[in-house]
Amino acid sequence: MELFLKQLLAENNIEINKVVNITLNKLNDNAKVTELSKTISGLKNQIIEIFNMYREREDFKEKHLSITNANAKKEYDFIIDLHEFPNIVIKEIRNLDVVGLRFDPNTNRIFGIPNIANTIDIQIVFYNKLDRNRSEDIKIIPFIVNADPKDLWLNKPSDQNAKFPKNDEASFSSDFLDKKIIVASKRGRSHAHDGTFRDDDFSVKMLPDNWAIIVVADGAGSAKYARQGSKLATEFIAESFNNAEILNILSTEVTAFFSDKQETDEVERVKHKSSIINALYKEVRNLHTQLIDFAKQEEMLLKDLNSTLIFSLCKKFDFGYVVLSFGVGDCPINIVYNNHQDVKLLNTLDVGEYGGGTRFITMPEIFTKEIVNRFSINRFDHFDKLFLMTDGIYDPKFITENKLENIEAWQIFLKDLNGENEDKVKVDFENIRSQEIELLQWLDFWSKGNHDDRTLAIIY
Repeated sequence: MELFLKQLLAENNIEINKVVNITLNKLNDNAKVTELSKTISGLKNQIIEIFNMYREREDFKEKHLSITNANAKKEYDFIIDLHEFPNIVIKEIRNLDVVGLRFDPNTNRIFGIPNIANTIDIQIVFYNKLDRNRSEDIKIIPFIVNADPKDLWLNKPSDQNAKFPKNDEASFSSDFLDKKIIVASKRGRSHAHDGTFRDDDFSVKMLPDNWAIIVVADGAGSAKYARQGSKLATEFIAESFNNAEILNILSTEVTAFFSDKQETDEVERVKHKSSIINALYKEVRNLHTQLIDFAKQEEMLLKDLNSTLIFSLCKKFDFGYVVLSFGVGDCPINIVYNNHQDVKLLNTLDVGEYGGGTRFITMPEIFTKEIVNRFSINRFDHFDKLFLMTDGIYDPKFITENKLENIEAWQIFLKDLNGENEDKVKVDFENIRSQEIELLQWLDFWSKGNHDDRTLAIIY
């Protein structure tokens, strides 16, 4: 009371002296003054409460509120943190509907899937819950929805009136031996953006003597007519083995190579292995000659037809599945077996040694004695899936060559095909009516910096 009275006297410029002190002592015990002092203190506290209420509201308005940017066509979920402002209540947020988002005032959650890229000002309508009148105020902040990177790429059709036209995408599904096969090939975003052609190609053929072949090629992006080089390569190889005489020889040699008797006679095994590889080599060499003749006929350079090439020639024998493979370039052939618990790379990739470069079927220098290492002969009692792919798949999904023989990496890849991916696109291998469309959709996956043509063949 004494401090209160002295402060009151000071506010009214009354100096302290003997008379004033005597007066103060008497007022200390005055009931009326005591009651009035309590009333004044209460009013001051009310004023402070009102002040704090308004200050919290103004603090909220001035506070930099960081709201994470959204991405068009991607699920968005963000909760506004109000722990610094315990009495602030957000009633609504206006303008969110412009980009297809919503706000839940019970959880302070902004959510939804933005439909378009945009930069907008959102209006946060709020009040202080200590305010009996619930007077509303508005805080305006910028909100950004980033564009879907896919939408920044154009999709120009290729000129089908140009020389050597090719469809921008292709797919195929059928029986393959006692299994099934599905293949899809899609023009990369880089080509689609410029309106140029798909350079990848593939060919599948059921052959005499119960053989079957799948051929995949990736035309070099730097080659003027790579699209034709890959087409010629796949079609020629598939057709070249459509020959009963060659296949009968292969069946005989393969049977001898894997017979119990020959397994104990290394000399005989080498002989039969050489016969198998020579039969495959002859057709690969014939392809090279065919490409040379075509280039001369069309008055172009051979390198204008540059293309990688991989193929697998398959047959089911009494002693298991035999897969004869060849590869030049950076496209892998992999087989997954033992109930998806093991994987094997069936060809040697041309990577690393050439500083990231690759080799092409058009290059004469591949036809040296080392070419024998480009062929492989494999037998499996059973297998789950056989894959052939171009680097448009390999680069973003496996990144490095060593992961091609890592079963964990393949199990992730298989889950990806089963719909565990950003776009939730699943390839249903049991639905023959939709699987080609689904695989083409799956090939459209987004991978930053990887916009090459994509071709994937799966025997399952």
